[in-house]
Amino acid sequence: MKGMKIMLLVMVISFLIAGLWNKFPAISNSVHAVLDPTAGKLLAINIYFGMLVVVFVFTFATSLAQKYGTNQEELKKIKGEQKILQEEMKKYKEHPEKLLELQKKQLEFLPKTMDLTMKPLIYTFIPFILFFRWFNDFFTVNPFKFFGFLSWFWFYLIASIIFSSILRKLLKVA
Repeated sequence: MKGMKIMLLVMVISFLIAGLWNKFPAISNSVHAVLDPTAGKLLAINIYFGMLVVVFVFTFATSLAQKYGTNQEELKKIKGEQKILQEEMKKYKEHPEKLLELQKKQLEFLPKTMDLTMKPLIYTFIPFILFFRWFNDFFTVNPFKFFGFLSWFWFYLIASIIFSSILRKLLKVA
């Protein structure tokens, strides 16, 4: 429960930062001071390459936070037990009462899984919001459609899903 309160606090702070981005120039100016000469330069050199590098770096940092910010052994154990329950649920799909019992068992894993996986979000959520606000500013000033039709958001989302799935396998993140 403590983890949920901390996560809620981090989310509130993140949304306050995002909401106050234009009202308090110190916030946006600080972020621009860091990201314009780094990520901004990469995007200016080659927008596709730069965006892929930025997405990869952020996804790699997030994957590392997930790997080292969670109890991987406990998560693997829970996922293994959930897999066993899913197999049992397939066997009993014709028996609603047994299926309901197995579904209740499966729901018991949810709070434990949430508690284990929230820690890395605490460390990555605020930088994530700051990056997205910076991306929005950058692409408002420099409008660009990836492949002629994708906004920066969709390009980021697709690339991060691809990088994340690769990195999670390579880093053996549960």
